[in-house]
Amino acid sequence: MSDATAVDGTRAVTARPAATRRRARGPGGMSPRVGWLFILPNLLGFGLFTLIPLLSGLAIAFTDWDVVSGLEGLSFVGLANFTELAADPAFWSAVRRTLTYAGFGVPLTMIGGMALALALNGEVPGRAALRVIFFIPHIVSSIAIGFVWLLLLNPSSGLINLALRTIGISEPPTWLVSQEWSLPSLILIAIWSGVGFHAVIYLSALQSMPADLHEAAAIDGAGPLRRFVTVTWRSLMPTTTFLLITSMISQSQGFGLIAFLTQGGPGDSSTTMSYLMYQNGFQFYRFGYAAAIGVTSFVGVLILSVLFWRLQRNQGLYS
Repeated sequence: MSDATAVDGTRAVTARPAATRRRARGPGGMSPRVGWLFILPNLLGFGLFTLIPLLSGLAIAFTDWDVVSGLEGLSFVGLANFTELAADPAFWSAVRRTLTYAGFGVPLTMIGGMALALALNGEVPGRAALRVIFFIPHIVSSIAIGFVWLLLLNPSSGLINLALRTIGISEPPTWLVSQEWSLPSLILIAIWSGVGFHAVIYLSALQSMPADLHEAAAIDGAGPLRRFVTVTWRSLMPTTTFLLITSMISQSQGFGLIAFLTQGGPGDSSTTMSYLMYQNGFQFYRFGYAAAIGVTSFVGVLILSVLFWRLQRNQGLYS
């Protein structure tokens, strides 16, 4: 072997570990450990405040526990809580009310949000200020929203009933204190507080939509309705799916307004699954049973979310 060959071979051998070290460090020579350090706070937060409570709730669902007696009072009961749920009329009534609350509230909120976004998508004076005004209910505390609607829906002095009496309705609904109207009242409030958020999201999607699609459809002779169905609606399909899933999750877990305005009543007319879980856990101290309600609710929402996602696949304009 010549000296040149030996020198070249030595250089190749010594070059490989250096290249390997550069690849291990990643682009820019940064160690992967630095990246893990950046995401470590988020991982810790997820583990402490999401993953551990979720797994704990799942485990408690298979126990009988009143929390007052401490860990010594924790006893494993297997599927007894879920068996009791299946035979509990109060649970199935709460399921029906939850489906009614979300089944009416979510679609009507989305329709209102889309209509508002379409109205704001044109050359509207003060559009930026209107977007802020419509978005405010989404960021305001549910207690503040509750106070406002308590004043509006007061049976005797509320502005809504005063307006109804003015147009000739002598006996308007008693709203939140009526078994027939308490749940519709909560649906109305949920729609009012959610329309602005949906409108802002839809408006962002509309403004990012290529204008040449509508121009091409108009050249082909498509009218406004046809352009909405074939271009606008299909372009908004991913946004609609996102809002549908997140709104369904939010509505099915709605608790704050119900607890503040009706406490699940009158009677149990506005007791949804989330409020029934609260009652069993923090009023009756049946934390195992309450956890079983929570697990069942989680599974139901997960199934609906997967179903909605699968139904919208290949339906969008860019699918």
